[in-house]
Amino acid sequence: MALTTRESRPQEVLRDETRLPQTPEPGVIVIFGASGDLTSRKLVPALYDLAAARRLPMEFAVVGISRTKMSHEEFRERLRRALEEQRPGRVSEEVWESFSEGIFYLPGDSKKPETYRELKDFLEKLDRERGTGGNRAYYMASSPSLFPAIVEHLGEAGMNREEDGGYARLVVEKPFGRDLESARALNADIQRYFREDQIYRIDHYLGKETVQNILALRFANGIFEPVWNQHYVDHVQITVAEDIGIEGRGAFYEEAGALRDIVQNHLMQVLCLTAMEPPVAFDATPVREEKVKVLKAVRPIRREEVGEVAVRGQYDRGWIFGEEVPGYREEEGVAPDSETETYVALKLFIDNWRWAGVPFYVRAGKRLPKKVTEIAIQFHRTPHTPFSGSDTRQLEPNLLVIRIQPEEGVSLKIGAKVPGTGFEVRSVNMDLLYGTAFMTEVPDAYQRLLLDLMLGDPTLFIRADEAEGAWSILQPVLEAWSEGEVSRYPAGSWGPKEAEELLARDGRRWRRP
Repeated sequence: MALTTRESRPQEVLRDETRLPQTPEPGVIVIFGASGDLTSRKLVPALYDLAAARRLPMEFAVVGISRTKMSHEEFRERLRRALEEQRPGRVSEEVWESFSEGIFYLPGDSKKPETYRELKDFLEKLDRERGTGGNRAYYMASSPSLFPAIVEHLGEAGMNREEDGGYARLVVEKPFGRDLESARALNADIQRYFREDQIYRIDHYLGKETVQNILALRFANGIFEPVWNQHYVDHVQITVAEDIGIEGRGAFYEEAGALRDIVQNHLMQVLCLTAMEPPVAFDATPVREEKVKVLKAVRPIRREEVGEVAVRGQYDRGWIFGEEVPGYREEEGVAPDSETETYVALKLFIDNWRWAGVPFYVRAGKRLPKKVTEIAIQFHRTPHTPFSGSDTRQLEPNLLVIRIQPEEGVSLKIGAKVPGTGFEVRSVNMDLLYGTAFMTEVPDAYQRLLLDLMLGDPTLFIRADEAEGAWSILQPVLEAWSEGEVSRYPAGSWGPKEAEELLARDGRRWRRP
């Protein structure tokens, strides 16, 4: 295969200037499962944006691997078309030409040793001709069932070894197993060949600006820490709602369900960031240690009490934005008698000094009225108000809402006097929208995470004990839900009535974001 050498390459117009401090070392990202959607919809667009922002080194390459027969040019053209579809008229010819010169493709079966022999030779050729320096990041974007085979073949081929100062990193896409036992088995398989500090378990939620801003809000503002505890907080609600259905992923969703797809990873990570203690530094080890402490402090759910603290639901036919949508059991690839949950609600307690007695209500669901991800921290009412009852009828407790998507921002509900001659006090919102506050485009989560991967910063990636800790909490729920019937809710509603009852029993109710 002919490669474009550094000497023969056209001038690198966009990357031939002084590098920014955070530009990674030369290297290669090898993507297994490169013909899939993740590569064309997320990974390559994120890398393209990094190239456009001059955050990639000149000596950088992407090597895609999958069983589909394609040439380098056909692979590049396929990625280019996908990029154009995402952002019509906004793909820079100059940037793409420079970036795509470093994109290559190898057809091969990831279960066969010869694929790895060919890949190893090709990577060594890239080192010689493009100066990629022996640095490799292997990104497993394939089916999770292939992860153990890929890791084993990489290890048997010696491609896990870090030689001559180069690095060898492994990126594991979620799901990290199907339950506690399989998560432990997957970690054991991976750790046979890669050290933990070489492994980057990726949950793209952690790359979102507003998820990271939970930490900034909490630990960069002195006013929040004194009230961020059981003395002032009544309860916390975390919502991950989607208005879409399963989008043609019936086969996948039948195996996963909302608990595995959203709760075990995205939702538990947001819970950790909300409840964790201040880390001593914003580095990988201190941040991960504090998250693990939260997971260990979550009160275990006994199997016999699952019905009291957990609700599952499945959407029926209904209406979203004025359009009738099919029920889950009508979706392609879904069994007509499926009991897979598309909605989950849980009541959790974190048994530590800070959060003793404060319930954390978390929910995630599909075909809900709107797409929204948020954390709502409900504070206690004031112990006494000097105003008359008639003046405070519309006064609610203080509420801090951190909106992760859409319209990323923060909203604080406070009591304020209504203008006029009387003294009526009403709740109003103080809103901060990131888009207007900083007047800059929020980068995609994969941009941040891929850059961190190449820089060797695992702070926003998940450690093995984090993944297993989340599974430990949810395992009794999985086991209890392996039998029985799922509750139903109409598409376009906020979930089954049992979810409302979960909070009503505590004298509370879900927010309507």
